[in-house]
Amino acid sequence: MVTVSAEIEIRAPIELCFDMARNIEIHTQTVWKHTQERVVAGRTSGLIGEGETVTFQAKHFLIRQKLTSRVTDYIRPYKFVDEMKSGAFKNMRHEHEFIDLGNRTLMKDTLYFEAPFGIIGWIVERVILKEYMKRFLTFRNKQLKEIAERAI
Repeated sequence: MVTVSAEIEIRAPIELCFDMARNIEIHTQTVWKHTQERVVAGRTSGLIGEGETVTFQAKHFLIRQKLTSRVTDYIRPYKFVDEMKSGAFKNMRHEHEFIDLGNRTLMKDTLYFEAPFGIIGWIVERVILKEYMKRFLTFRNKQLKEIAERAI
């Protein structure tokens, strides 16, 4: 299993950052455009909450994929966790944490994932996917920061 972390400080209140991070429309606006990510099932708009699922369809490495996640842990406005229920990974868990810094928020993402296909998947995780997922999280967080800071 591989762990990828990213964090960013946002000049916005914790509640706003928390809600923007779980907003379905904002999610699709803050990912790489070339992935053509869109929602195809589950919670298709608004704020995803505890126990809810969402299915995204996107193109990664020229392959169209679907990933269904369920929010399995939810402590507003400090933390929510989504876990993959079906998709390209053998397993995946994404922890979103928010730390109140007064008029700023520290947003931390920790992504745990494991690729399928045994030793081949293990190699791909470390050679390709770890850096790819780090760039994906970092890009998304920067986009979310810009939206949140414009909103206040």
